Amino acid sequence: MAGEESALLLFEDAMLFTYSAALRAVAALGVADHLADGPRSSADLSVACGAGADGLSRIMRLLAGRGVFHEDAMGRFHLTRKGDALRTAAPLSARAAVLMLTDDMFWTTSHQLATNVCDDDPSFEKLFGMPLARHFDDPEREALFYEGMATVSDAEDQLVAGSYGFPRQGTVVDVGGRSGSLLLTVLRRNPGLHGILFDRDPVPTGRPLDIQDVADRWETAEGDFFIEVPPADVHVLKRILHNWDDDNSVRILTNCRRSLEPDGRVLVIDAVIPDGNAAHQSKSMDVMMLAALTGRERTAGQLDRLFDAAGLRLDRVVPTPSVMSIAEGVAC
Repeated sequence: MAGEESALLLFEDAMLFTYSAALRAVAALGVADHLADGPRSSADLSVACGAGADGLSRIMRLLAGRGVFHEDAMGRFHLTRKGDALRTAAPLSARAAVLMLTDDMFWTTSHQLATNVCDDDPSFEKLFGMPLARHFDDPEREALFYEGMATVSDAEDQLVAGSYGFPRQGTVVDVGGRSGSLLLTVLRRNPGLHGILFDRDPVPTGRPLDIQDVADRWETAEGDFFIEVPPADVHVLKRILHNWDDDNSVRILTNCRRSLEPDGRVLVIDAVIPDGNAAHQSKSMDVMMLAALTGRERTAGQLDRLFDAAGLRLDRVVPTPSVMSIAEGVAC
């Protein structure tokens, strides 16, 4: 590849942030909601969204080039199948997740990545003037974050639960499961299982598990997974270890090991980074975690070392149709 061609490709790559920015803009303005009933011109859309017609048209044109919208010969914009997921009322809406993933918690910290990676003691507080916990004191920011994460989980849960052979009977503990959406999916697919939703804070009302078909097969337990977790045949930790450094991850796994029933399993469900140079979403997620200074994604080898330190053996890593994989640990 000639040097000029290589440079031109990198120039294009360096501008990819404009796609994320455009996605955030149309998600914030609710553009997809205004296209639900059919195509509209940028002038019509600008009135509906309270945006400038010229600027909105230019943003939509960029997104049409990425398959989010389609611009016809009359200059009207249509929703595509991809863009339909931006509707608030879509069966599986991505709107909250797009806003969460482009929040300045990730946006600003990613911009400062070169500074942070050279800092002997990088911290969220240095960038934002407050610790990460206080960042979520704003109720709207906290609600957006958890709604976005719930949206991501909803898109993954069926794919994850369908990729693993859970036991026919026994107890499954969703460790740090918050809303319980994964536990609900597991219980529905495995009618002989009993579930425990374990989390530190009181479980909010209106949770997904409050439905008739699993009403008598689950309960809540409050506690701190750094201290202990309830006994179980299967402990499920989805997007838990990736939030923590190795020492804290070993503490969590050790507590799971101590409370495992005979022949029990610990399932770490995270974006396991594959070997090799191929592009993979887990690598982008890992850099987001690095930028936000909150944790990391791991390779199978790195998870193996954590399991070993906690008295577990990494038995296998089960891929799923999503970016998530299931690392299965058994007692040594």
